[in-house]
Parts: sequence; structure tokens; C-alpha cells
Amino acid sequence: MSQSETDPNTGQPVGLPVADPSPAPRPGPVTLEGRYGRVERLAQQHDKDLWEAVKDHDALWTYMSSYGPFADFAAFSKWIGSRPPLEDPYCYAVVEPSGRAVGIATLMEIKPAMRSIEVGHIVYTPLLQRTPLGTEAQYLLAKYVFETLGYRRYEWKCNALNAPSRRAALRYGFAFEGILRQAMIAKGRNRDTAYFSMLDSEWPARKKAFETWLAPENFDAQGRQKVSLTALNGPKALT
Repeated sequence: MSQSETDPNTGQPVGLPVADPSPAPRPGPVTLEGRYGRVERLAQQHDKDLWEAVKDHDALWTYMSSYGPFADFAAFSKWIGSRPPLEDPYCYAVVEPSGRAVGIATLMEIKPAMRSIEVGHIVYTPLLQRTPLGTEAQYLLAKYVFETLGYRRYEWKCNALNAPSRRAALRYGFAFEGILRQAMIAKGRNRDTAYFSMLDSEWPARKKAFETWLAPENFDAQGRQKVSLTALNGPKALT
């Protein structure tokens, strides 16, 4: 249940005032540096690295609503080239310290007036899956959204049948809100959409969980985690 107060004129319950109701800035071409790599604006030059990482992995595209998989490098490169001019969705590449691009993450459904934004169109190649950089990229984007841009609501939405995406949302600290039935027609098929969110009031606890998990001391000599991010984002994380 949302917090409320009583309207002084009608006596009805109303939502609490928003501290800053002015529109939030839109995402920009920033480079977000981390310990394990960086997030930077997606560019045409990322196409070769990304193609090498996604080719022969058609399952990466199954739940994308309108594109992929791609027949060859030419088709993929053309798609990559179509992304940078867009303001919404606004695409970023996830890049290793070596400079090799290994994934894509996108800020989209951008609603500055409502201070609401979504992270989606996520393409985590096998090179990025189950790596510290994969988690760090989500931390860097969330920090940018909440602390630099000042958004109040951060969304994660996915096909309700996409079990890995739903698990990832919960692991990163998003709260499950429900399923919108027959929300979309995706590639000619019905899509029920699962909704998750993270609020600005929840971010400090989520940030602490991310930073605790990402710390070098959370990994043993073989690179295995000591405490899981799921455990750090447990029910007590917001208290």
C-alpha cells in the first residue's frame, strides 16, 4: 500500500507530495567506469566484437519483442547502426577493460515528467553472463539513473515466460509487481509481461548490496562468490 496523507479540503487520502516534481534529465552519452569494466554509449564500432559474441547463440533473441536473431554480420551491423540515433530506447555497450564489447543494456520507456525509466533490451552474451562485469553494469546504470539523473522509479519488464530474466530482476533487487496479460504481440505471438520495479527510496539499500557483492573480498581465490547478491537483497535489505 502506498503511503498517503489526508487532503485538507476533502478529507480523502492522497499521495505524499513529491520533493522535486520537475522533469528529470534524459540519459546521455556517458561512460560509466567500474572495477571490472565500463558502460558506454553503443556505437557502430562495437558491431564486430558483439557479433563475434552473439553469433550462433540464437537463444539470446527469443524473448526480444521485435528483432533478432540475425542471419549474418551485415544484418547485425545494420541493426547496431540503427540504435545510436534513437533517444528512446537509449543504448549502451558493456565493455571489458580490454575494450572488447560483450553486451548491450538499454534505458527506455523514458518518462522525464514522471521521473520513471526502464532498463531493458538487455543482450548479455555468453562472455558476459555470470561475470562480475555483468552485475556491475546493472549497478552502474542504476546508480546513474538514481544519483545522476534523479529518477524515482526504475523498471524491469520482461516476457512472463522468460524465467532467467525474472530471476535476474529479483537478484538485482527489483520488486515483482505483477503480470499484465496479453500486454503485447511480440513476433506474432502473445506476450504476457512481468513487471518489476526499484524505487529511489529503496536504492540506498540496493546500492549497498551491489557494492558488497562487487567488492574483491567477496570472491575467493578461484573467483567464486562468498555471499550471493540474492542473499544480500533479501527481505531485510530495505530495513
